[in-house]
Amino acid sequence: MATEVAYPPELTVVPIMHAQGSVRLPGSKSISNRVLLLAALARGETTLTGLLDADDTRVMVAALGTLGVAIDWNGDTAVVRGCAGRFPVREAELFLGNAGTAMRPLTAALAFAGGRYTLDGVARMRERPIGDLVNALNTLGARIAYLGTPGYPPLQIEPASALTQDRVSIKGDVSSQFVTGLLMAAPLVAPTAGLRIEVAGSLISQPYVAMTVALMRRFGVDVRREDLSFIVPRADYVAPGTLAIEGDASGASYFLALGVLAGGPLRVLGVGRDSVQGDIAFADLLVAMGGRIDWGPDWIEARAAGPLTAIDYDCTEIPDAAMTAAVLALFAQGRTVLRGIGSWRVKETDRIDAMATELAKLGAQVEAGPDWLAVLGPATLRPAAIDTYDDHRIAMCFAPAAAGGVPVTIRDPKCVAKTFPRYFDDLRALTTAPPVIAIDGPTASGKGTVAQRVAQALGFHYLDSGALYRLVALAALRAGVDAQDAPALAALAARLAPHFAGDRVVLDGDDVTDAIRTEEVSRMASLIAVHPPLRAALFRLQQSFRRAPGLVADGRDMGTVVFPDAVLKIYLTAGVEQRAQRRLAQLSQKGIEAKLSPLLADLRARDERDFHRAVSPLKPAEDAVPLDTSDLTIEQAVDWVLGAYRTGARR
Repeated sequence: MATEVAYPPELTVVPIMHAQGSVRLPGSKSISNRVLLLAALARGETTLTGLLDADDTRVMVAALGTLGVAIDWNGDTAVVRGCAGRFPVREAELFLGNAGTAMRPLTAALAFAGGRYTLDGVARMRERPIGDLVNALNTLGARIAYLGTPGYPPLQIEPASALTQDRVSIKGDVSSQFVTGLLMAAPLVAPTAGLRIEVAGSLISQPYVAMTVALMRRFGVDVRREDLSFIVPRADYVAPGTLAIEGDASGASYFLALGVLAGGPLRVLGVGRDSVQGDIAFADLLVAMGGRIDWGPDWIEARAAGPLTAIDYDCTEIPDAAMTAAVLALFAQGRTVLRGIGSWRVKETDRIDAMATELAKLGAQVEAGPDWLAVLGPATLRPAAIDTYDDHRIAMCFAPAAAGGVPVTIRDPKCVAKTFPRYFDDLRALTTAPPVIAIDGPTASGKGTVAQRVAQALGFHYLDSGALYRLVALAALRAGVDAQDAPALAALAARLAPHFAGDRVVLDGDDVTDAIRTEEVSRMASLIAVHPPLRAALFRLQQSFRRAPGLVADGRDMGTVVFPDAVLKIYLTAGVEQRAQRRLAQLSQKGIEAKLSPLLADLRARDERDFHRAVSPLKPAEDAVPLDTSDLTIEQAVDWVLGAYRTGARR
């Protein structure tokens, strides 16, 4: 198995200026779990290559191991010694997490295995329906009971060894996994003349069922299809020797979308025109919206080809990839309607409601129905923190929205471990973010003036992070909030929406430049900056200033905490006496009376607090370039920073 990938509780995808390159997709979850079960049921030994190493496959491997199947798993290769259709262990309790690709097929495979089994999962699994599959199996003579809410796991399976009839009907409009599970179990228990499985009503996600049939054929069982009926022969599964698993076509959708949104070309490796997965049809949707797609036998490449246009699209065949289309709709001209997505409501979460909620955070106008979603994108995206509902696909499909020039924060990013553990690392490797110059240093070192002028010279955006703390300090003083009331201060910070216009600071349309520069506000800002809740509240706001073509940010932890990937980090300082003299001159120019001794004492006190505070103490980043401005003019300091940026002192 692969090494676990660690992600923080919240991960911010910074604005994406361009995306280009190639990515090797992890193995398909749908194929991986199907072939693991087929190999376990087969006669002989199967070597699986390209196997997905993620939560859902680990659940399946653990369950098969509990049932007595020997599996030797090393990296992306697993050797499965099949049990010839008869699991050695006849009594077991299986915990299947939130893996529908394990719960549904194993329920069918164990229904006539002659043993006593309990199947359960996480709380959400207990909300995902399985009644249609259980009804069909019980109609055939299985003995499956619900241990909780009827129609949902957990399940109790009692011994049953023979079918009572040669045909069965099953609904196909809730989940294609019900049909898949029944198909995979059928050859081992079918009557001599075969078992006819009739799909009642419509069959959603038909390509997934076609994939199941194709994989069964690789293990020696040919299923005949007649319209919405499948005739499954009585047969043994036979190990095919070695079987290579395709890359995940659903996972490809995020990178193909990114290629269209952020220039490209971006190539996904592991799926192509020869794939058996239906989600490769997402490439056709991209073309319909205005993207350019090129194909190879085992690769697909996407790039931008002009503005995207809205579509009205039937996504019945590509339900997982359709989530990515909903995010693409943010960028399209017009109102996009995605239809045939009713299965979203019974996935890891109610994806229709979840997608509607999260798309609205980015500024979209969204309408939703039982099996459709309509999205009208905003003129300009808003920065947003996306809740993921423990749903890997929500986490992954929203990340490309950062191509809209705003940071997108993904909460609980580790949920991608379900199918694509290295997703965010691969995404980062393919993208170019707006460059950041971080200028840190103590109070009155000149960093604000230098940063502002550097930003102006380069045409970059400017962030005076100290002004954010001053704005909170001003709001706290006006509202009578105590400097030690961290929760109240954090609440004030969460409502800030400032704008920097040249050397002016604008808040809610009011110029507060002078108001936040008073000594009273300065002292208050230094006092409140030590509170972790306040710093956390301002962190996302600070990151939202990172936009194309670039950003110059000044403060005390820009290079160490807020923008650790800054291309150039400057630690700008000066002697405390020089800084006190500068502060005195600034106040005098504004007509404010002040004396040197108190200013000097105040600066020393602030330095002491800043250097020794428990959270993000003032210190140079390890890769920062030092700049002592004690004997430099502002113009000389600005020229020095510009020279460092342009001549490669940056990382």
